[in-house]
Amino acid sequence: MKTFTKPINELEKIIGYTFKDKSLIKTALTHSTYSNEMKVKQKDIECNERLEFLGDSVLSIVTSEYLFSQYKTLPEGKLTPMRADVVCERALAVFADDISLGDFLRLGVGEEKTNGREKKSILSDAFEAVLAAIYLDAGDNGKEEVRRFLLPHIIKAIAQTEKQGQFEDNKTLLQQLIQQSSNEHLEYVIIGESGPDHDKIFEVNAMLNSNIIGYGKGKTKREAEQNSAKEALHLFGELEV
Repeated sequence: MKTFTKPINELEKIIGYTFKDKSLIKTALTHSTYSNEMKVKQKDIECNERLEFLGDSVLSIVTSEYLFSQYKTLPEGKLTPMRADVVCERALAVFADDISLGDFLRLGVGEEKTNGREKKSILSDAFEAVLAAIYLDAGDNGKEEVRRFLLPHIIKAIAQTEKQGQFEDNKTLLQQLIQQSSNEHLEYVIIGESGPDHDKIFEVNAMLNSNIIGYGKGKTKREAEQNSAKEALHLFGELEV
């Protein structure tokens, strides 16, 4: 049975942090499938699910503090979708890929055979677990060490998303436009899904009553809905093409 495909000290070099308690990073890199297979062999090896739980909160507070301090004039209604876009599974999987995190995971045989090292859900969960491991290992400096490691990824993601205009809440803008007329019903209908579970593409129509007013694709339902709303706003002349 494989343990780590690459030594942990290589990951420490990549992230710029050396763990005092190596058991924390080992746990962060251990998927539940590996832990379960070890239990069958009477070996008690903890998986990263508890660390993932903590890491999710650490990720949220560090990201929220950054957005709050850097975008001083934006209301909550703008900050919330910004945060959601840079802490979602898709974004975290990119962060994980940037540090080659998949190369360091301990996976069960089944996940290994089905390309578990490339699955967005596994990578994003492991990334959160690594954040928690840093946070715990660094003690009183935990949040600062997480911030030092995490913010370059967050800043890069924000810049890319701003460039693509994805922070615009097109669904809200479209809803406000439609509400100016009475008896109009706006809804978003999923018309297609394609790709494997860990890398799906969703297709959505924006429907006004029974009429299609916009079409959009995306890696999440939310992204597809936003893109369909954007096309509808173009149709109504509210956005420049």
